Amino acid sequence: MARPEGYRKAVRLMELAERFGIPVLSIVDSAGAYPGIGAEERGQAEAIARSTDACLSLGVPNVAIVTGEGMSGGAIAITTANRVLMFEHAIYSVISPEAASSILWRDGTRPGSRNQHEDHRPGHAAVRVIDTILREPVGAHTATPP
Repeated sequence: MARPEGYRKAVRLMELAERFGIPVLSIVDSAGAYPGIGAEERGQAEAIARSTDACLSLGVPNVAIVTGEGMSGGAIAITTANRVLMFEHAIYSVISPEAASSILWRDGTRPGSRNQHEDHRPGHAAVRVIDTILREPVGAHTATPP
């Protein structure tokens, strides 16, 4: 969960890659941007917008891979790329199930959050949100978190 400083650092590195003609590869596994008040005070939304803009304006090849979670604008700020790949058991969404639940029912723990979301991965490829679904070995992403 990146803070504004993390997005600004990503922008600086993208600009450096552009200057030296180095392709950009982003590996994304994030539940979204850090939601704290301090992050908002330090310009979280502006940092996410500038990161998205930097991704869109790159002249070098830009590839993003969603390996686990890719949630909310925080993930979109890094996955705006020429090619977006996603592991078959990964999740890529504009809003996390908990955040949607907290908006709809003012309770992020209600049924329908994390463990009960529908599987929309095939739909992502159909509407060209992602370019390729990467096959994973049997058992990947199936371990229960501690």
